[in-house]
Amino acid sequence: MTVLQPPESAAPRPSLGDLYVGFSRISISAFGGALPWARRIIVEERSWLTSDDFTDTLALCQFLPGPNVINLSIAVGSRFHGWRGALAGFAGLMGVPVTLVILLGAVYGRFGQIDVLRGVFAGLGAAAAGLVVSTAAKMAVPLIRRTPLTTAPIIAGGFVMAALLRWPLPLVLAIVAPTSVILAWRLRR
Repeated sequence: MTVLQPPESAAPRPSLGDLYVGFSRISISAFGGALPWARRIIVEERSWLTSDDFTDTLALCQFLPGPNVINLSIAVGSRFHGWRGALAGFAGLMGVPVTLVILLGAVYGRFGQIDVLRGVFAGLGAAAAGLVVSTAAKMAVPLIRRTPLTTAPIIAGGFVMAALLRWPLPLVLAIVAPTSVILAWRLRR
């Protein structure tokens, strides 16, 4: 098995502790929507990956079973320290949220009937949705700049099918994935 190598232009290789703390920070900052914070911390603040490397790694993680950000923590950790790095990234990402979910579940079970508490949870959901949209836009810009003739129509088509027409995601992927591969292949010829 080949381990992905860190990019040459990235910051110095993070230690196992750096991976644990970095992914703990992602989980603390982003309870309910970690992907925007993952990109911000991994690419913009710590420079562990370039923007293109992050997008490529995330694309790989989306094909793996399980939550994307958990797969990302394992892939990034593995890239720098093999299985130990994967474990450090995963433990950092999951430690705080598991504890918080248990505590919030207890609070909600005890006080869930209070309207103000319901409003707080609804507000958290809206904020998380906004962060996901913001990250999608940040990730789309470099792709559109690199290949505008193929990327923009694929993104727009996927948005129309999934968000506006409300087609099931497997159907959208079954249409968008082969179409994008064929377009990219034809343009490279």
